[in-house]
Amino acid sequence: MKKILLLGGSRYLLPVIKSAHELGLYVITCDYLPDNIAHKYSDEYVNVSIIDKEAVLEVAKKLEIDGIMSFATDPGVVTAAYVAEKLGLPYGGSYESVSILQDKGRFRSFLTEHNFNVPHAKSYKNLEDALRDTDFFTWPVIVKPVDSAGSKGVTRVDDKNALRKAIEYALDFSHCDQFIIEDFIEKKGCSSDTDSFSIDGKLVATTFSSQRFDVQSDNPYAPMAYSWPSTFSREHEDELTSEIQRLLTLLDMQSSIYNIETREGVDGKAYIMEVSPRGGGNRLSEMIHYASGVDMIKAAVQAAVGLPIDKVEQPQYDGSWAEYVLHSRIDGKFKELWIEPDFAANNVIEVDLWVTQGEEIHSFTAANFSIGTVVMKFASQEELESKLSSMERYIKVIVE
Repeated sequence: MKKILLLGGSRYLLPVIKSAHELGLYVITCDYLPDNIAHKYSDEYVNVSIIDKEAVLEVAKKLEIDGIMSFATDPGVVTAAYVAEKLGLPYGGSYESVSILQDKGRFRSFLTEHNFNVPHAKSYKNLEDALRDTDFFTWPVIVKPVDSAGSKGVTRVDDKNALRKAIEYALDFSHCDQFIIEDFIEKKGCSSDTDSFSIDGKLVATTFSSQRFDVQSDNPYAPMAYSWPSTFSREHEDELTSEIQRLLTLLDMQSSIYNIETREGVDGKAYIMEVSPRGGGNRLSEMIHYASGVDMIKAAVQAAVGLPIDKVEQPQYDGSWAEYVLHSRIDGKFKELWIEPDFAANNVIEVDLWVTQGEEIHSFTAANFSIGTVVMKFASQEELESKLSSMERYIKVIVE
């Protein structure tokens, strides 16, 4: 029986574990939090930090694994690439290539070097160096850790006097004590955050979503909804697909799932913002499976252990689909989830609630404070846009 080592223990691993078991694999999960939910569903749990590459390598050797994956778990992606390269296991790319993709500073430099559309950007280890560099940027700017995900540590800064506080906030969320400052790209319509897939270096499924935000929450950069198809023009979708393929070719990437963030700027340009060789959080691959039948999770598991990969093709969406990320704008105790009855009957496909009555919940300052998801389908794009723009009429998280 082949063994797969999954780094992390979040609930986003549950469909990965399910697929692995359906493929007859023995599943080992690994992190330093034994109470994480995924460990209840794996065949074995190992308590070791996923950012400790050498410790994870020793675990992998001892357990004689056949593959390793860090799905929806950003801190483990580089570790997984390191272990795979050391042990000669299948992986989507080399340790060096994955390291470039995972470090926001190195990634921006790589894009610049190879003439991709890219904002002015610079990474720093020293706060004072950044404060002396303010004239390099076109304001406003975005400040974020080079190595975090889920919108943690991210701040838009309009006033140079607020830059120090934003840098200190970013550093609170960085594992390597580095941050990046870049020009804020004013987006046209919705930005995109969704998953794609390559086989032997060729993009076989490229998706674009409409990523939506709750501007009244404590973190207006933590996504509160996604929908498919995107608001992008066909021309920009084609351009971005070509540019993502060019990027994967330059980095000699192979067979992998990717979480990719892109946007159209009001300047008329299309930008690749982030490309991470992992599945995205917020159930993005599951949503694509719902909307099109394309199963990237199963394909990612197959790729990780060297099994033949089932056919993965460009998704064709069966209607207009959306996912709403359940969250609260205030701290408190969860009381109930209310969904308007007609909306529930006509549009709601699935409700996945992660909290119980009386449980303490936090305001939506980062993606990890979401409390569930709602999968929805609409008869038309017009209905989707109308209802998503006024979700409080249809779904309410009640807190006391």
